[in-house]
Parts: sequence; C-alpha cells; structure tokens
Amino acid sequence: MTSAEWSALSLSLQTALWSMLIMLLPGIACAALLARKQFPGKALVDAMVHLPLVLPPVVVGYVLLLSLGRHGWLGGFLYRAWGIEVAFTWKAAAIASAVMGFPLLVRAARLAMELVDHRLEQAARTLGAGPWRVFLTITLPLALPGVLTGMVLAFARSLGEFGATITFAGNIEGMTRTLPSAIYTYTQTPGGDGPALRLVGISIGISFAALVASELSARWLARRIGLGS
Repeated sequence: MTSAEWSALSLSLQTALWSMLIMLLPGIACAALLARKQFPGKALVDAMVHLPLVLPPVVVGYVLLLSLGRHGWLGGFLYRAWGIEVAFTWKAAAIASAVMGFPLLVRAARLAMELVDHRLEQAARTLGAGPWRVFLTITLPLALPGVLTGMVLAFARSLGEFGATITFAGNIEGMTRTLPSAIYTYTQTPGGDGPALRLVGISIGISFAALVASELSARWLARRIGLGS
C-alpha cells in the first residue's frame, strides 16, 4: 500500500471512531426518549431522527455545509468567535458520518430498550430508586446488546459514508480523503484499479470484522445478563 492509501485508511478509522463517540450519548438519550416517553409530536421527532436514512446523502452534506460552513449561521459564529473552522476538515467528515449513522444507533438502542421488562423498572422504583438510577442500573444494562449492535452499525455506516462527506468535507488528500473518497478517486484515475481494489478489500474486511465482533459481543453480553443461553 502507498502512503496515500494508508492515509485514507487511517483517516477513515479516525473519522468513524470520532463519529461514533459524537453520536453515542445523544443516540442513547434519544432512544430512551422514544422508547419510554409519550409526548405530543413524538411521531415528528421519530421522523426527524430517521430522515438521514431516506434523504440523499448529498442533501445532508449540503445542509451541513450551509449550517457549519464558514458563512453558515453556526459555522460563521464558531469561526468569528473562536477561529474554529469545520467545513472541509476531518472534523466535517466525522460530523457528516455521525449524522448519517445516528438513525441506526437510535433504532437499535430503542428496540432493545422497548424489550426491557417494565416490571423490573417498576420494582426498582418501588424500592426507592430514582429515574436516573433505574435507567443506569436496569434499563441500560439490559439493553446493552442492542446498544452495542447500534454502535457497530453506526461505525460501519460511518466507515462507508461518501455523499455527505464529500459534500461537506471535500476530497482533500491527507486531510479529508476517506476510504470511499479514495476509491472513487482511484476509479477515475488511469491505472487506479489496483489501489481501488485494495481499498475495496480492506473496506469489506473491516466492515465484516466489525459485524462479527458485534454479534459475538452481543451474545456474550446477553449471556452475562441472563438474556440468552
């Protein structure tokens, strides 16, 4: 592998890990809200959360560019106040990937939380546990296999994100060129079939390994908490 290929691989892994960290706490909180609360406009919130799944990724990237670009309402404020520039940096790639992977994390975590027996939570409340303690000691541990599955799905989605990333972060070698962007670049370059095939193989291998690790970890967690055999 060339240095450019290693750069694309390391940047993709860095971006996917950061995107997963960015979305983890908001994703768990959103999943808990949708799984456990009834409120006006819940269907609208649910639709907004899942909107990135059905929108063209380029649309998501363009909205992020309008919002977080140097002349955007939030990006302009960050740049003027603290000199922080988001668009066309690796941070933009991480944010774009987080937005695209967020619905997968929320959906898996929400389904897992909905399967948690309400009677266990009610028993904990009758023993004096507050809402936060019930969530942290009962709901979240029992839903952990689903949360882990959502994290891995979001990581894999982030690793393969292309449309939103190239729109918001660009395709700058050594700065924002992730694996999908590098593969696209090599397919448009004479003699680039070899590097493209290598990166395709690496992408498949990483994604496959992540999914297998997720399944094995979820089974181990399920056995630990008594949800499986």
